[in-house]
Amino acid sequence: MTKNVGGLDRILRIVIGALLIVGALMGYGWWMWIGIVPLATGLIGWCPPYALLGINTCAMKKN
Repeated sequence: MTKNVGGLDRILRIVIGALLIVGALMGYGWWMWIGIVPLATGLIGWCPPYALLGINTCAMKKN
């Protein structure tokens, strides 16, 4: 798996995922457990839909 999530995208995924999970733990709704998905993709650095669509938000390496 080549990383395709980077920078600001990764930070936002982790923060939003964590906030949704905290909301679920506080009882705001079972649906907030969906926060596991952005949290996991942010921590791993790879997003399956990005891979299918050919999207890459990682910084480009200069040769």
